[in-house]
Amino acid sequence: MTIQQIRIKSPLAWGNGAYVIHRLLEDRISGYHVAGYNPYWTLFPFILPAVASTKEAHLIHTTPDYAFFFHKKNIPMIITFHNYILDHWMQTHSSPLQRLHYATDLRLWTQMAVNRACRITAVSHFTAQLVSQDLDLAAPIDVIYNGVDADLFFPAKQRHTEADRVRVFFSGNLSRRKGAHWLPGIAEKLEKNAIIFFTQGPKGEGKIIPKDNLQGIGSIPFLEMPMHYRKMDILLMPTIREGFGLAIAEAMACGLPVVASNCSAIPELIDDGKGGFLCPIGDVQAFAEKINLLAESPRLRLQMGEYNRAKIEQKFTLARMVKKYQALFKEVLTN
Repeated sequence: MTIQQIRIKSPLAWGNGAYVIHRLLEDRISGYHVAGYNPYWTLFPFILPAVASTKEAHLIHTTPDYAFFFHKKNIPMIITFHNYILDHWMQTHSSPLQRLHYATDLRLWTQMAVNRACRITAVSHFTAQLVSQDLDLAAPIDVIYNGVDADLFFPAKQRHTEADRVRVFFSGNLSRRKGAHWLPGIAEKLEKNAIIFFTQGPKGEGKIIPKDNLQGIGSIPFLEMPMHYRKMDILLMPTIREGFGLAIAEAMACGLPVVASNCSAIPELIDDGKGGFLCPIGDVQAFAEKINLLAESPRLRLQMGEYNRAKIEQKFTLARMVKKYQALFKEVLTN
C-alpha cells in the first residue's frame, strides 16, 4: 500500500478552530477525510462512532476530548491538542457546570485518549508544556503550529489610512474565554475615531448590545473572513486562553497589527512592540490605550502589519503545517 492509498479519518465536532484546521488538511492531503458532527452529540458520547464513522480507516487523527470513543484496536491514533482547558487555572474562568465537566468525565476521557494514542501533537509550545505538566506525561509531544493559507489571507493592496475612522476587529465566539465580556468596557475608553466590529463566531455564543462604536457583523463564513480582515485596521483579542490563536494568525497574514492578551500561546505569534501589543488579561484600560495609540498612527499600523505578514510567511504557512502532518502520518503508517 502506498501513502496515496492510505485512508485517514478525522472525527470531530464542527464549530471551532480545530475543525477548520482539519478541513484544511482534508483539502490538501490525499485520503484524509473529516467526519464532522454537531457538537450537541457530545452529550451522548457513546454513540459518537455511529454519528461520525471511521470505517475502513488506516489511521485516526482527532482531538483528545472524545478520541477515546473512536479508538479501534490495531488502528493507530494520533491526537492533536488544539487547546487545553482542564488545568486548575482555567477552572477559575469557567462556569460551575463547566468545572464539573472538566474535572470529571472530560478529564477521564482525555487521559484515556492519551493512553491509547500512538503519537500526540500540540499546536504550540505553550499547549504542549501545559498538557505535559497537567497530565504528567512522560511521552514527548510534537509541536506542529497551525498554518494560514497565505494565498487566501493576504493584505489589502492599499490599506486605508484615514484618521477619521479606525476599524478594530474582534473575531471569534462571544464567550468569556475569548474575553468578549470586556469589549463594552474597552469600547467606552476608545477615542471617537475608533470603532470595534465583532463577529458572532461559528458557535453563535454570547450576546453584546451594540453601541455607536461597538457593532456586530454576525457570523461570517470562513471563506469570507479574508475580505473582512482586509477591511479592518487592528485586530483585538482580549482572550484568556489560546491553544494557538488562529484568528490572530489570519489577521497577521492580512497585514494587521494585533492588540491581544499577554497569555498562553499568543507571545509565540505576536512580538510585543513589533507586531502589536500584549496587554495583561482583563486590563481594559491597557487594551484601550494601545488601540488608541495605533489609531493615532497609520504609519505604526502599517509597520506592524508588514512585520506580522513577514512572520507568517517565515513560520506559520499552511504549506509548512501540511508538510509536517504528512511526514508524521507517513512515519506512523510505515513503522
